[in-house]
Amino acid sequence: MSNVLQNIFGRHRLPLASTVLTSYLRQTNEPPWTSFFVKYSSVIDDQRGRSHFNWKIGDSNYHVLRSGCFPYIKYHCTKRPYEDLRLDDQLFNILKIVNLGIPLLMYGLSAVFLISYKEIVKTPKGDVNIYFLLKEDKGSTH
Repeated sequence: MSNVLQNIFGRHRLPLASTVLTSYLRQTNEPPWTSFFVKYSSVIDDQRGRSHFNWKIGDSNYHVLRSGCFPYIKYHCTKRPYEDLRLDDQLFNILKIVNLGIPLLMYGLSAVFLISYKEIVKTPKGDVNIYFLLKEDKGSTH
């Protein structure tokens, strides 16, 4: 039944959030860091419940801080060696529950007004817009 509803509402055509993350990091030649938003309505959120984790792209490993801040998913990625981030991930998830997600909701709603730049990410399921508070200097270490 779920697949039927997804097909009816067109969600089968949306890329996974993880695909957008991977595609963007590849598209920008594995930058030292990046921080961007993607609209929930543009992806299927296959990383729900993950807050701090490793993400391998080519020869690079990224520490990814990910938060749902409606109407966006926020990613902050830093190229770093692999570490066991399970404890950090659990801590961030507990903090989100304790504060009822209110700070993240406020961040997301504020971002609607503060976003000043967007880029297109090419994925196998089509183009997806991602958003930035400021235009990034690709390759900059800070």
